[in-house]
Amino acid sequence: YSCCAEINIKLDVPKGAENFGVSGSSGVKIFIAYDPARVTEPAGRAHWPLDASVDVVISVDAASKALNDRKVKISYFGQPAGGALGHSVLYLTGADISLDADTGRTGKVQRTQGDKKSWRWGPEGYGAILMVNCDRDSLRSTEMDLSNAQLTSLDDLQDMSPVVLTCDAPDELFDSHKLVLNVPLSDSKRMKVFCAWGGNSLLDYEQVLGPQHLSYKVARQPGERKIRLYVEGLSFPDADFSGLVSLSVSLVDTKTLPEVPLFTDTVTFRVAPWIMTPNTQPPLELYVCSVLDAHGSNEKFLKDMSDLALRASCTLMVCPRVENRNDRWIQDEIEFGYTEAPHKAFPVVFDSPRNRGLKDFPYKRILGPDFGYVTREIQSTGVSGLDSFGNLDVSPPVTVEGKEYPLGRILIGSCLPKSSGRRMAKAVRDFLGAQQVQAPVEVYSDWLSVGHVDEFLSFVPTSDRKGFRLLLASPSACLKLFQEKRDEGYGEAAQFDGLENQVKRSINEMLADRHLRNDNLYAQRCIDWNREVLKRELGLGEPDIVDIPQLFSLKGAYAEAFFPDMVNMVVLGKHLGIPKPFGPIINGRCCLEEKVRSLLEPLGLRCVFIDDYLSYHKLLGEIHCGTNVRRKPFPFKWWHMEP
Repeated sequence: YSCCAEINIKLDVPKGAENFGVSGSSGVKIFIAYDPARVTEPAGRAHWPLDASVDVVISVDAASKALNDRKVKISYFGQPAGGALGHSVLYLTGADISLDADTGRTGKVQRTQGDKKSWRWGPEGYGAILMVNCDRDSLRSTEMDLSNAQLTSLDDLQDMSPVVLTCDAPDELFDSHKLVLNVPLSDSKRMKVFCAWGGNSLLDYEQVLGPQHLSYKVARQPGERKIRLYVEGLSFPDADFSGLVSLSVSLVDTKTLPEVPLFTDTVTFRVAPWIMTPNTQPPLELYVCSVLDAHGSNEKFLKDMSDLALRASCTLMVCPRVENRNDRWIQDEIEFGYTEAPHKAFPVVFDSPRNRGLKDFPYKRILGPDFGYVTREIQSTGVSGLDSFGNLDVSPPVTVEGKEYPLGRILIGSCLPKSSGRRMAKAVRDFLGAQQVQAPVEVYSDWLSVGHVDEFLSFVPTSDRKGFRLLLASPSACLKLFQEKRDEGYGEAAQFDGLENQVKRSINEMLADRHLRNDNLYAQRCIDWNREVLKRELGLGEPDIVDIPQLFSLKGAYAEAFFPDMVNMVVLGKHLGIPKPFGPIINGRCCLEEKVRSLLEPLGLRCVFIDDYLSYHKLLGEIHCGTNVRRKPFPFKWWHMEP
């Protein structure tokens, strides 16, 4: 059960003995450990001195077939060397006891003599990985799989980490010894262990460890050499949980009181984090809600989304009114991510604490086979607009002053540092930070009425530079564009041209409006503050940023988009669904659309301007707020990074 053991050669020494020799039967290896500075290795048939610091270490290379079938013989000699004064014989039983998991991260359990007890990040790292079993593989069940004490589907085993308990020893050994599996008390609420009894029915898998079950006496059958175990994670890392858990097996001598563990083998696991996917990852599914307003349904918008999804080769998922209860803001309710171990990955939807009309949709409709669910509840009295997930984004992979973030960095909208404004709930911020692999950055969004990061920033994929551009809403770029058009003689061209029931504003009027100008100088200062934060925290230069023309207007102390907010777009690969801005028409074309095309189309992007005015913009949201995208996971493996 152990690689090697040291034996005490001075227990029963005959009188007059000064030296010793040692020999072993077949299958026993003997090692002599000594200090060469104090002891000279004896030559030929000479013997080792008894009075020096010489240790004898033995190991066996295989499990015994019967009790005491190996032996080590120690012979004692006087001085000068003559016949042996006496002998001691130590009878041995070899037991092969080991707990093995996928510590090499290959997707398969491999036997290892290496360090299973510690866990290391990086491409040269090692250590087993556990997934939170937060999907629902059985359609008969109403709960996540991790809630069940009994297996509900054999598919569920794929979401667990396999472990092999080797217990090869003569059956008689277990008349006076037992094998015990243990989890520490603090880990028992974070993991469960199932034991496989060899059949193919659900009843052949028994939960043996987990909450309220800290130890389990292994029911080894006669002749059984290997027992299969399956370990599932119960919770993602969080403020009070580092993500590390461990499982141990001990061989315990039951002849003694108290019983003594002779040997313990321990495997440490890290629970796989929840990982967000940025706009640069290819889209798989586009989610949008069907809703009904005083002015009718959003049927035209749904058709535009369907066309866009078709162009981008992704699937459109329409959430019907009966499931969204006329809540259209699906970006605010959920964030799609994934979790991954070397042997398996699946998407996981993060349900925000916002809990409006869509609150049941993620749990009832998205949670399912190989589609997990996680949420963080907070007191409903404490929920603010900044807890919605339109206020949560993630950058593409970046390198900042030599530090790599291969999975990007999470962006959270917040108030200014040390101010008393609105912030995302601590429970959500703590959860995001505890995942460790997408170190969050707080940016300033509290200047906006709704207060979400998607109102002033977005990322689009490109094939040059860093593989993306950061898009920032830019009042100064918009005012500059309008000034150029006025100087070209188009001052009477009007914003909101083509919209019914909306007061048109000519370029001349907008440029002469002191309130509008002051509002946008303020908005620009807020965005400039974020620009510097994003350049610093994401390692960006000015060429990595594109300024998208946009005006805001203040309602009280907070800003709202003056016309549909173009950075609040949905990104489906190179196809961009952009809110139609209804800008001044010059030579038959909207000058705002033309400007945005000139900025983005040279990067290989396709701009599709979509009318969201009545169904979204007038309700203080846009296309990004009213859609959600599930994307392909990163090809990069999170365990290869070094947080």
